[in-house]
Amino acid sequence: MADYERRNNNNNYRGGFNRKRRYRDDDDFDRRNQRRRIYEEPAHVKLQKQLLSLADSPLRKAEDEIVDISKAMIENADNAQVQDTFLELTSQIILEQPLKIPFVAATLLAVDKEKPDITTEVLKRVSSSIQEHLAKGAWRETKLQLRFIACLQGILEGDGIFSILDEIFSRAVDLQTASSEDGLGLELVKIILLTMAYAMASSAKGFEEQANALLEKTDIIASTPHTLEVLVNPYPDSEEIQAESVISLLQRQMQNEANTEWPLSCIPRPWKALTGDETADDATEIRKHKLPTIDIPATVVSTIRPRLPEIYFTAYSDQEVETVPRSSNLASSIVRDVLVDTINMMDYNRNAAAKFLIELDSYFAPGTFVKRATPFDKLKELEASQSTWKPEDVAIDAVFSQLFQLPMLEQKAVYYHVVLRESCMIAPAAIAPSLGRAIRYLYKNVDTMDLELGYRFMDWFSHHLSNFGFTWKWTEWVDDVELPKAHAKKAFIVGALDKEIRLSFAQRIRGTLPIPYQALITEAKEQDTPEFKYNSDQTPYAEQGKEILRLLRVKAPDSELEKPITALQDVALEQGLADPNVPSTDALVTSICFLGSKSFSHVLSCIERTKDRLLSIGSTSEPARLQIISSVMQYWSEKPGIGVNLVDKLLNYTILTPMSVIEWALVENLDQGRILMHAHIYEMISGTLHKVTTRIRQVVQASRQPGLPQEQKTMLEETLAGERNEARKLYELVDDALKGIEEGSADSMAESKDADSEDMDMLRLWGRRWRRVFKRKSAVEESWIEETLVLPIPEFEEPVIAAAPPSPAAAGNGASNGPANGSTGEGVDVELDDNIE
Repeated sequence: MADYERRNNNNNYRGGFNRKRRYRDDDDFDRRNQRRRIYEEPAHVKLQKQLLSLADSPLRKAEDEIVDISKAMIENADNAQVQDTFLELTSQIILEQPLKIPFVAATLLAVDKEKPDITTEVLKRVSSSIQEHLAKGAWRETKLQLRFIACLQGILEGDGIFSILDEIFSRAVDLQTASSEDGLGLELVKIILLTMAYAMASSAKGFEEQANALLEKTDIIASTPHTLEVLVNPYPDSEEIQAESVISLLQRQMQNEANTEWPLSCIPRPWKALTGDETADDATEIRKHKLPTIDIPATVVSTIRPRLPEIYFTAYSDQEVETVPRSSNLASSIVRDVLVDTINMMDYNRNAAAKFLIELDSYFAPGTFVKRATPFDKLKELEASQSTWKPEDVAIDAVFSQLFQLPMLEQKAVYYHVVLRESCMIAPAAIAPSLGRAIRYLYKNVDTMDLELGYRFMDWFSHHLSNFGFTWKWTEWVDDVELPKAHAKKAFIVGALDKEIRLSFAQRIRGTLPIPYQALITEAKEQDTPEFKYNSDQTPYAEQGKEILRLLRVKAPDSELEKPITALQDVALEQGLADPNVPSTDALVTSICFLGSKSFSHVLSCIERTKDRLLSIGSTSEPARLQIISSVMQYWSEKPGIGVNLVDKLLNYTILTPMSVIEWALVENLDQGRILMHAHIYEMISGTLHKVTTRIRQVVQASRQPGLPQEQKTMLEETLAGERNEARKLYELVDDALKGIEEGSADSMAESKDADSEDMDMLRLWGRRWRRVFKRKSAVEESWIEETLVLPIPEFEEPVIAAAPPSPAAAGNGASNGPANGSTGEGVDVELDDNIE
């Protein structure tokens, strides 16, 4: 209180005492000329930011950014940090941001005028990296670095990049001569053609003769139809959509460019603004650099997945206005190739990948695309001379080309899902309409689409809707609800809704649908826990079933569980059943499913407690083993996705075998082929075979480890032979069952009264579509094994043993003097998963 009065009684409190004013009046302390210190970034940090953001902004010309970067590099060339930053980032951007390769090359051309030694060092580093990638068989990285050198063709001595391309073509010829089904040779020709396009767009002049000669050579391989193209046709049952291989399209496109004096209009040429007068490209005025020697291995290898002919895929081929480049235009291949590389190489950062897709128009020649987010209707109003290519359509088309690639995906499917999702989140107004038109095109042709691609479309569609409130204009497809169950479009709708329910719950999905669709979601699907059938006294063996459930619930020992199971089997024998293990297995597995219906952790806990009994069932009775699957799928009949996942877990426990799963679906329950209409059955069969082939690949990779003792190598070879034999039996069983459906001779189809009806024709079509998919999968796996086994085994590197104890710093980082793999050093420890997974 005293302090309060003292403050209020002080007459100088409000203005009489001004501390700030007192310091201003003090002549010995003048603060008026003092300014806040401005932080200046080090030159190498500033250069790093400039290089990483090169060509990203649509508001500034890339040529101006190139001038600024080159000026900063030249002015600080004596700074070691600046030079190292430039050299390192140049190499990294080439491999990590392919869209920027022409702009990085233009920056080096600008620096070369004043500092040619930097160009020499860059060429040395890139050439050395190419040599390393060639040895590993990393052809994507090789392609991107060759593209960078092609953009520098104007400052290279002699033929420059063309001498390397000639040598690569020789290797392609060797591969094609050895096998007409070779796929790597096609990839090499594709690299040659794409690299040549950038070389002809560079500042170099007078290489038309070399380009035309190389085109004549590549035509021999590129124009010859590949024998395996039929296996990867995305629309094998369509008469309107013709499959065209990427390599043959690219060959024709390049020939068209050659006939029109190489316009290459979509490729950016930032170096033109830097050279000014075109005569500056004359050899007498430009300092030439010798390209370091790059040796192409006599035997080329590849680290990428099995190579089959690549088919050009697009979801925008039937529109009124051309929103993506036509397949006859070279831009369709140039743009698609660089976008695909960007997508697949940015798998560690989906946000960055989506950002590059949204901003793709910044990295191509001006006028290549219309303004972003231009409505489709506005494209009709543009002048004939203006481009109508929408960058959003081109970006989505590139992602779909990877999601719908055969025979397999380069990345996991969910990666492409999230890239599309992130693109929608970044630019919803621009991407959503483009995505809608693509969905309508794919659905329109889903009945002629390859079956595997149809299910990929279904998976992505349902997953995508789950990210945006499950909203879609279902009214557009309302007429298809009345189609027969065997029709592909009706099966797609049913399968998509089932997958949506898996990602949410039935009541919510029902609320997003128009009234005609709601009958597809029954009331039983809305139940969280299906009924336990033995609760009804009308169910056979109800008393014993209830007792089994009670004992499982109280976690009774197996000895007590034996009593009701034996009693049930006795009753079954009295009723004349040939195998009493079948009804007892049904009661046990149904009880497990009911007791574990709360979550997968619950059901897995029940399986763990009864694992020994379930394992003995399969060894005792094969019909009882099949009954395990029947019981699971019957209990979860309204939510089959849960049943499929549970079957997958039982395979991991080896309670079920792959053969039993195939027999249950394609032999015991084929139902004249009607089972093939269900998406979850394809998921079950495909997943089971994938487990088998994954196991085989593990054995192959283990057998190729360097330094294996002969005893271990022999064991792995015997294991591989057995695994391959079992896999062949599985695929033969699948093919035999599907062949009968395709030909109409299976499961009494020929004797059916409706054998000639439209429904039977649809069922035969299902058989043909299924059979095509699994014949391709079998061929791919056999091809992969054969190609991998003939590759040379990597050399074994002996672990380096230090002569002196490690330093304290090294010891603190976990350094060790022993073998890095934890073995004795005499061989390599090989671990194989005993389960199928």
